[in-house]
Amino acid sequence: MKKALSYIIPIAICFTLGFIASRLQTDALHEWYPYLNKPAFTPPDWLFPVAWSIIYLLSGISAGLIWNSTHGLRNSLLTLWGVQQLLNFIWSILFFTMRNPTLGFVNIVALDILVLWYIVRTWPVCRAASVMFWPYLVWIAFATYLNGYIMVMN
Repeated sequence: MKKALSYIIPIAICFTLGFIASRLQTDALHEWYPYLNKPAFTPPDWLFPVAWSIIYLLSGISAGLIWNSTHGLRNSLLTLWGVQQLLNFIWSILFFTMRNPTLGFVNIVALDILVLWYIVRTWPVCRAASVMFWPYLVWIAFATYLNGYIMVMN
């Protein structure tokens, strides 16, 4: 049971933060975001919850793998995982709730760096944990572009 909890807890953290963020951005998604100038290849609305669900699951499993590691970097990697989760949550507040693409952009660039740093730091500890963050990095790199475009064009 203890090993199962090491996966269940981080997965639950990801989905809980994602759920709270989605509740906090509801008004902006209806009243603000649809009216912004966005690139022509902005993903359709239905894709965001699908992509984030996959990312949250992989992120939680990645943390579980590190949690079960006996490597000396275990605690620092779990801290890094937690900090990037917090930055991910804060981005939703900055971009959607506060409707501030500039602050969102600063935040998401920091998030890009932390996610990349997590990937690099986990590689020698647990390659599977590192690989599980690759889709996350690709998705937020694209989100960084979208955020930057919105920041400049609106």
